[in-house]
Amino acid sequence: MKNEGFKSRMGFILVSAGCAIGIGNVWKFPYITGQYGGGLFVIIYLIFLLIMGIPVMTMELAVGRASRRSAVQSYKTLEKQGSKWHIHGWFAIFGCYLLMMYYTTVSGWMISYFVKFLTGTFDSTGIDTGAVFGEMLGDPGSMGLFMALTVILGFLVCSFELQSGLERITKVMMTGLLLLIVILIGRAFTLPGAVEGLEFYLLPDIDRAVENGIGNVITAAMNQAFFTLSLGNACMEVFGSYMSKENTLISESVTICALDTFVAICSGLIIFPACFSYNIQPDAGPSLIFITLPQVFINMPGGRIWGALFFLFMTFASFSTVIAVFENIIRTNMDNFGIGRRKASVINCIILLIASLPCVFGYNIWSSLHLIGGRDVLDSEDFIVSSLVLPIGSLIYLLFCTTGWGWGFDKYREEANTGRGIKLPLWFKPYLKYVLPVLIIFIIVRGLVPD
Repeated sequence: MKNEGFKSRMGFILVSAGCAIGIGNVWKFPYITGQYGGGLFVIIYLIFLLIMGIPVMTMELAVGRASRRSAVQSYKTLEKQGSKWHIHGWFAIFGCYLLMMYYTTVSGWMISYFVKFLTGTFDSTGIDTGAVFGEMLGDPGSMGLFMALTVILGFLVCSFELQSGLERITKVMMTGLLLLIVILIGRAFTLPGAVEGLEFYLLPDIDRAVENGIGNVITAAMNQAFFTLSLGNACMEVFGSYMSKENTLISESVTICALDTFVAICSGLIIFPACFSYNIQPDAGPSLIFITLPQVFINMPGGRIWGALFFLFMTFASFSTVIAVFENIIRTNMDNFGIGRRKASVINCIILLIASLPCVFGYNIWSSLHLIGGRDVLDSEDFIVSSLVLPIGSLIYLLFCTTGWGWGFDKYREEANTGRGIKLPLWFKPYLKYVLPVLIIFIIVRGLVPD
């Protein structure tokens, strides 16, 4: 099997950051930052990003770069003879399929709303944005169409070679995303009441943090720092298999995390000034994106244009994640089953077109279907990925890289320190072996316990 690689370091950084940057950056990070103390929360979040997110990212990248293989085969290349670490590779890929079974639907929502703003659905100031969102969810044909568009376009991009497909398109989208951020922030800063929104969002507010509970603030920061990077499902691993050895893995991980955090913080710089200017409470989750913000755009001069630009930004953010995960699925199929890139793309396109239908139907013809803990289809699929696949997968990568049963700390450290840049010090070993696993186990337990 031909071993592909990124054309440039910038390509690797943008693709990896594109995988990490997703819908959660926009509809969760700004809200919880505002809720849990503004700048104080950001400081705590950055601390956990440094002590949790970056170390685990280096491990997943190290497994990929050292083996030059994707999930399953990477473990087989590095594990001791007779051990079974590679079984986790299959679970990681299962998590990728499950993630795409609902993420493609939500990504389709972004395209749908981009089209709605572009065609004038929200031109009237009296329109009920909640009703528009409800009508979209209740129409399986429309939702299925935009889901299918996301899946087909995603696999079409990935059907080309790495450099001419995923890397080239991601560079264009990420450049467009960053440009749209600048434009939207510029507009948000000119709104009346923007200063109050920025103060609420970014100034440290200890009273607000105490009101919500310091323990809850710390836990929320830990969860956000951990989950924002999409670790544990082997996506970073496959990108590690494509990267060069010119730079240390800590240096590359810090760059990826910085770009991911930049987009998350900038999302709040767009949302809070807009909401405060029009006296609308910023909510979390889908209601923020599809109900609250359209209300803002409706009342804003030129709102049709700004709404279209915002949902184009959201489309880029979500679609960059889609094609990154698709690449992981395709490469794993190529490595394990010996099939070509285009054949793997066609097969998996068909699989995910079918597998994504339950999420589409979960809001209309199957709306009475409730699965895990009374959750609907999307929330049940998300629960498995967020509460099990990602944190447990990250724990397995950690144990594989730091224990004698797996690859071992010395080999991991040697790979992580190969190249120019920040080195992993030997004195960090006790923390990685004994403290970080406890923090990840805490996240797993916390995710399984009902609120």
